Amino acid sequence: MYTALVLLAGCGGERLESLSGPTMGSTWSVQYVRHAQGPAPSLIQAEVEGILAEVDGQMSTYRSDSDIERFNALPADSCQPMPEPVLQLVRVGEQLSRGSDGAFDLTVEPLLDLWGFGPQGREEKVPGASALAEVRQRVGHAHLRIEGQELCKDAPVEVDFNSIAAGYAVDRIAARLTQLGIDSFLAEATGELKAVGRKPDGSPWRIALEEPRDDQQVAQRVIALDGFGVSTSGDYRNYFEQDGQRYSHTFDARLGQPIAHPLASVTVIHPSALMADGLSTLLLILGPEAGWDYAEKHGIAGFFVMRSATGFVTRSNPAFDALLAGQKQ
Repeated sequence: MYTALVLLAGCGGERLESLSGPTMGSTWSVQYVRHAQGPAPSLIQAEVEGILAEVDGQMSTYRSDSDIERFNALPADSCQPMPEPVLQLVRVGEQLSRGSDGAFDLTVEPLLDLWGFGPQGREEKVPGASALAEVRQRVGHAHLRIEGQELCKDAPVEVDFNSIAAGYAVDRIAARLTQLGIDSFLAEATGELKAVGRKPDGSPWRIALEEPRDDQQVAQRVIALDGFGVSTSGDYRNYFEQDGQRYSHTFDARLGQPIAHPLASVTVIHPSALMADGLSTLLLILGPEAGWDYAEKHGIAGFFVMRSATGFVTRSNPAFDALLAGQKQ
């Protein structure tokens, strides 16, 4: 069920509506400015839920009947017809994989399962060397190829879209809201966001960047945005500890194991929520030095949070500072 919150009536009949619901093991929410003759909240709710149901049916790794899980169950040297959104995300994954020299990879699901983080994971533990070596033979974006409308593989790889699917869904929702004549909204799915326009009182949409703590949610910085997606990737929510060592659910595919560096989280601002989602993960995998250099080289607006002996240290790059300076507060 949706709930509506009226912050301002009058002023041309504008008011702020708030909708939400479950998705992808988490939640989604949309706040939008409804004009006097604008779509009813019930219509927006149905449209958003339809988009999310489609994405789930195509890309979920937690249901055996999804398009991607049916592909994942196939043996090596197999092909399967795929809907265009799946092929689009595979292409984005290839772009991010090539750009990171293979650190970012959509085919890490067998590694996630082996370490206990994936949908088929049984126990969170450090695997043995022989098991790790075997699974690494089933990881690598180079084993995927697209032939027409089919996705093919030459090894028994498994694709996991969890690093980009939510951002893609947010872009889809934002595009649909725009088609319906909604010109001011904040759309969110599992923490991935996109803000467009301004609230009825003229103030911007404000987004809190969370401090990377696993015991509570603390706002570290609040930013105002219009026309951009924002994504934060961190290693502080899903992890386990063994023999005093912390193991994150974020993997460097080149090594076949979780990242082990002091970069705790990265926030990326980008016109596309999909690209913000993928790039925040990519930068987190690369770490505090290589991730920073990659963002600088490609003009990516990034906000980095590093662990130190005395707590957290934050660092925003010039592209991030310039973007926020250009936003109307």
